[in-house]
Amino acid sequence: MICSLILGRKGSVGFPGKNTHKIMGKPLAWYPMMAAKSCNLIDQNFISTDDEDLKILGSTLNFTVIDRPEYFATSGALGEDAYKHGFEEINKIVEQDIEFLVLLFCNAATINSDLISEGIALLRDNPDADSAVTVSKYNMYSPLRARKITNGFLEPFIPFENFESVESLNCDRDSQGDVWFADVSVSVIRPKNLINLDEGQLPQRWMGQKILPIINNAGFDLDYEWQIGQVEWWLKNHNEKK
Repeated sequence: MICSLILGRKGSVGFPGKNTHKIMGKPLAWYPMMAAKSCNLIDQNFISTDDEDLKILGSTLNFTVIDRPEYFATSGALGEDAYKHGFEEINKIVEQDIEFLVLLFCNAATINSDLISEGIALLRDNPDADSAVTVSKYNMYSPLRARKITNGFLEPFIPFENFESVESLNCDRDSQGDVWFADVSVSVIRPKNLINLDEGQLPQRWMGQKILPIINNAGFDLDYEWQIGQVEWWLKNHNEKK
């Protein structure tokens, strides 16, 4: 059995109401929900939330609602803990062994059923892998370009001596090779990753240690209003035609 589990909480700080904000006429959360609903490899869909509007949306799309406890719905709560709680609740509901969990976020709309199916196929073909997750290439955000402010001055976020070849560092954004970010549009995981959460690779420990890439294009989770344009671009170019 394969289940999807999507997370969404009510109290966003950076962009209040983001999960239900209308994008191209639909709530943001509608898009990842429809990606899961449209994937014929998923047997049952679940949503964990404290937001009544998301509960209604999920129920409309035949998602089983899991009430997200208040202590997992604060601004400081970790998604990994909410996923683990959701998985424990799913285990109380379903009466079959769960092969994979398809983990989604209500604010990550850069996903479609093809990418989910690809992740499932990758895990089935690679029994030693813990997960398959969407990654997007963002060479412009190479660790080489990352900075922090110390005493009013910019300093490298990662000391240059930590790079393999310091003499090759330069201003060319591609000089370090392709830089892939886990864009959290979807994580297809084995349930053991949540059971043994402490053994997972930081910062998204639900992915486990052996993580396969699902190549995405400009994927991300939306946290600020200025990101809306990128979501719209993605949906126009990659979303299923409904």
